[in-house]
Amino acid sequence: MKITPRMTLREEVARSLRAGIISGSLRPGAVYSAPVLATQYGVSLTPVREAILDLAKEGLISIVKNKGFRVSGLSEAELDQVTQIRTLLEVPVVSALAGNLTQAQLTGLRSKAEAIVSAAQAADIPTYLEADAVFHRELLSLGGNPMLVDLVGDLRNRTRLYGLGTLVHSGQLVASAAEHTELVSLIAQGDADAVAALMREHLGHVRTIWAAPTS
Repeated sequence: MKITPRMTLREEVARSLRAGIISGSLRPGAVYSAPVLATQYGVSLTPVREAILDLAKEGLISIVKNKGFRVSGLSEAELDQVTQIRTLLEVPVVSALAGNLTQAQLTGLRSKAEAIVSAAQAADIPTYLEADAVFHRELLSLGGNPMLVDLVGDLRNRTRLYGLGTLVHSGQLVASAAEHTELVSLIAQGDADAVAALMREHLGHVRTIWAAPTS
């Protein structure tokens, strides 16, 4: 696809590469060339190289001298560990929000949840991943612990959602996206137990369906 300048080119390229890594379309072990990617995106080599440096700092890739970069792998055990940590951190924080948000906060969350659904309906994986990250960051930030928000953000970046493409082609991504709007409704209703149950189910889907390795 071609890059259109909504953010800086560096940010746009990094966004697209990050989506490819997380969704699994850029596979661990393969070496990707910066000049080839620059041609694919229709940009100069500089923003691609800058984006590669950004992703290397995040630990998503390792730079291969004079060749490009290699996507960092993540084992099944590591994916399990990431999911376990996210569950321990996110479920209590989000369930504690039930019945405790203002109408303005709920409206903001609902708007962000609907953006996830819209991206799923359009089968736009980069926009879906970005909207999903924005929603969850906003949701967790309402708990008042910025360090936790940053920690979960890092854990999210370590996840590899190899099954995401399958969900898109099967039409199931829209159903998964709807979990976000359902979550907002449960928070508005003040049902902490139901919120906790849905959060566990949602994180379980991320691990067992979205991150399922594909052949």
